[in-house]
Amino acid sequence: MEGFGAQLSYRIHTTPDGGAEVDPEELAQLAIDCFDELHRQVAQAKHRIAAVAGSAFWHSFLGVGENGAPTLPILHLLDTRCADQVERVPNTHDRTGCMPHSSYWPARLLWLAENRADAMRSTVRFISFHEFLFEKLFGHARASISMISATGLWNQNAGDYDQESLAALPIRRDQLPDPATFDKSETELLPKYKAMWPAFAGAEWFPALGDGACNNLGSGCIDGTRASLMVGTTGAMRLVVEAPSIEIPKGLWCYRVDHKRFVIGGALSNGGEVFAWAKRTLQLPKDQEARLEAADPGTHRLTVLPFFSGERTPYWRADLRAAITGLSFSTEPFDMLRASLEAVALGFSEIYRLLTSRWEAPVEVIASGGALLRSPGWTQMMSDALGRSITACTEAETSCRGAALWAMERIGVIENLGAVPASTGAVFEPRPEHRATYERLRLEQHALYEKLYGARS
Repeated sequence: MEGFGAQLSYRIHTTPDGGAEVDPEELAQLAIDCFDELHRQVAQAKHRIAAVAGSAFWHSFLGVGENGAPTLPILHLLDTRCADQVERVPNTHDRTGCMPHSSYWPARLLWLAENRADAMRSTVRFISFHEFLFEKLFGHARASISMISATGLWNQNAGDYDQESLAALPIRRDQLPDPATFDKSETELLPKYKAMWPAFAGAEWFPALGDGACNNLGSGCIDGTRASLMVGTTGAMRLVVEAPSIEIPKGLWCYRVDHKRFVIGGALSNGGEVFAWAKRTLQLPKDQEARLEAADPGTHRLTVLPFFSGERTPYWRADLRAAITGLSFSTEPFDMLRASLEAVALGFSEIYRLLTSRWEAPVEVIASGGALLRSPGWTQMMSDALGRSITACTEAETSCRGAALWAMERIGVIENLGAVPASTGAVFEPRPEHRATYERLRLEQHALYEKLYGARS
C-alpha cells in the first residue's frame, strides 16, 4: 500500500579469501526495527493486519546452539571459500535440483567442518536467516519448503531430505527443520513483541519464501507462460510450474515455491553488481545512459567474462574470475562498461536457451529488479541478446508483493495468485540488425572461456 514501508540497509562483510558473511543478530535487529516502524504506520492508520509474509534471500545459512544463539555467522550465497570442497559433494542434481556449488549448503558444511570445527561442535541446528528471525519473535523456528528446497539437501520430488546428501556431510537429520512444520503459520508472538505491536494481534505469520520464488509471483510470472528476468545484485531467469512432480532439466536449478509449485531457472552470481563495480571503478561519462541506448553492440572490440564472484548457470564454478581482453589505447571507460553489460546479457541468453530447450518459449518475458529497470539501455541489450521482446514490470517491490499474494491465497482473501495482475510498462523489442552481432559476441565469449578455463562440462 502506498505510504507504508520501512527499509534499513545492512552490510555484507567480505574477506580477501572469498568470504561473505552477515551478523545474524545485527540483521535480526534491523528487521525488528523495520517491523516496529511498520507497526507505527499501521496503528496510526487504524488498520488490522490479517497476515504477515516474507521474502528472504535464498541459500542463507547459519548455525545456532542449545540456547538459540548463533554459533556461526550467516554465510552469504556469494561466499566462495568452500570452492575446494565442492568436488567432494555428491552430484544429486537430478533429485535436489542443486548442482555441486559453493552457494549451497553441502560444500559449506564440509568447509566449516575443516575450518570452524569448534563452532560446528557447538552447533545443534542449521537454519536459514528467516528461521532465526522467526525464533526471535515466537520462541521457536519455522521454515518454508521454499527455503529448504534451495539448500542442496532436499529431494524435490520425494518431498524429504535427500539421504545420499546427508550421508556425505557432517550433519544429522535432527539438526535440520522438521518437514511436518513447513509453511505452517503462527499467531502468538512472544510477550515482549505482543506488547510492542498490538496492531499485529491475531495475525497469521508465515515463514518466508525464497526471494526468487516471490519475485516470480509478484511480477505475474505464476506459470510456464511467463518467464521472470530479474537483475538485482545478482540475476536470474525463472519459470513457475504447478505439477505433482517434475523432471529436473540439466544445467538449470529446481527449487519450490510451496508444496504444489516448482520454480525452475538459472542464476548469475554477477548481475547488477557488475554495473555497480563499473560505476565505482571507472570514470564513466555523465551521459552514460544515453550512450548505452545509442551505441551499437560489439563496436568496443572487447570480450568480457564478468565472473567477479565465480559463476553459477551454466558453469557452476566458484573459482572463475573476471577477464577483459581486447584492450587498446583507444579503449575508453564507457567501452568497458558497455562490454561488461553485454556480457551479462549474454549470460541470460544462455539461461534462456536452456529453458526453451525443455519448455515452450514463454508468451512473455517480464523484467524486474532495480539494477535493470533503472537502465533502459541495458534492458534493450537483454532483448537483443535473447532475440525476443521483454516487458518491464512496474511494481515497486515485486518480491514483497509476491509474498503478500501468496499469503492472501493461503488465507482465502484471493482465489489464486493471478487474481491481482501485476502492472507492466514499456515493451522492449529485439532489433533484428543486431542479432548476428550478439551471436558473434556469444561465440567469442565461449572461446575466451575455453582458453582460460578449459572446455565447458
